[in-house]
Amino acid sequence: MSFNTFNLHPRIAAGVKALGYDKPTPIQCQAIPPVLQGHDLMGLAQTGTGKTAVFVLPILERLMKGPRGTVRALVIAPTRELAEQIHQAIGSMGRQTGLRSVTVYGGVSANLQIQKLRSGVEIVVACPGRLLDHIRQGTINLSHLEMLVLDEADRMFDMGFLPDIREIIRHVPVKRQTLVFSATMPDDIQRLVREVLHAPVIVQIDPGVPVDAVAHALYPVDQHLKTELLLGLLRHTDTESVLIFTRTKHRAKRVGQQLERAGYRAASLQGNLSQNKRQAALDGFRDGSYQILVATDIAARGIDISSISHVINYDMPDTTDAYTHRIGRTGRAAKTGDAFTFNVREDEDMVRNIERVLGEKIERRTLNGFDYKKAAPARDTEFARPPRNSPRGRRQNKPEASETRTATHQKKMHRSESSESRKPVQRGSAHRHSIPQQRSGSTGHGNHARKPATSR
Repeated sequence: MSFNTFNLHPRIAAGVKALGYDKPTPIQCQAIPPVLQGHDLMGLAQTGTGKTAVFVLPILERLMKGPRGTVRALVIAPTRELAEQIHQAIGSMGRQTGLRSVTVYGGVSANLQIQKLRSGVEIVVACPGRLLDHIRQGTINLSHLEMLVLDEADRMFDMGFLPDIREIIRHVPVKRQTLVFSATMPDDIQRLVREVLHAPVIVQIDPGVPVDAVAHALYPVDQHLKTELLLGLLRHTDTESVLIFTRTKHRAKRVGQQLERAGYRAASLQGNLSQNKRQAALDGFRDGSYQILVATDIAARGIDISSISHVINYDMPDTTDAYTHRIGRTGRAAKTGDAFTFNVREDEDMVRNIERVLGEKIERRTLNGFDYKKAAPARDTEFARPPRNSPRGRRQNKPEASETRTATHQKKMHRSESSESRKPVQRGSAHRHSIPQQRSGSTGHGNHARKPATSR
């Protein structure tokens, strides 16, 4: 089967061909035809299976006919990074269509987004919080919406966006085509599917099971030896691009700094960075300027790079789903990959859960020549936070925990989409970052220079 089987508009087919796509992936083979026919869809597939094209291509195909200059398709994603990735995919596949898309998320100028929306776009790729701000302020018109896509739905629910999603759905036309994609199927997803999908086609590609192309290994180690073991592994392992996951933002920053001091081209990606710095880290990792990216789970849904050879879990993920999403960053595009996980004694329960999902026992490994008996220091100097300069107004540092949003009152239209895990908060409350203007891709022209938030 080839992409020609889908009988796409010649301008869309030309964009697909220019990207070098020839043979559709299993989810594309099964899901694209019913979506092109207008059916609602529930797509269950692990990360790295090519599901973005499952909704991008039908959106482009449908919008080639009908009016221009009005929002007819809406894609909702949990993080800014994923929103940008989808926006860029629209730009690449629809380069010759003349269709325009815009990204809408917090932490950047709302006024700039308003200008782009008023200029007339057909596709909006948005994160829930800022989208709701525009809806409430009347700066976006969804009355002509024909297609609604919820991507990475399980992640949105993990981040506490379910109330936002329900409110958004109340502002879109009842008569529409709706597509929901998720790597897992928790109870919240099942309830939503029953509420928003009409007689959906269900396409299931091994949901919740990590990709077969990935080899898994555990490295038992004490907490204080993790960084030394990481450096030793990197010295003795043939790698291309390496993605390292930590549990906290502070640890991601410090591990990245330690790798830089050791001579590696490394960057960190975590929620305390401005949007420009986050995008620069992603771009540098994508183009090879950085060989190593150290990230919190923010990156598990926003990176689509086929050259990642290794995923290293510096810290054990909190859930088996998180493990699936993390290691799904490698073993892509018919390539193989390796997933190394450092585990301490307290992680044994999670290890057993992961092995249950994999259906097999994970190999335990040790690094030859590594001193596993080295005593822990009297105090933590590796990840200790620096003292504040002024004793006045000093606040006690809270222990690092799972990365959650702080509920803080903010002005309207400055709501920021945190890419870390979010607990549900009262409407209108969220911790927001002041983030400079983002960069985005291009759709209607061959120019790849990123203009703020809009593509033509």
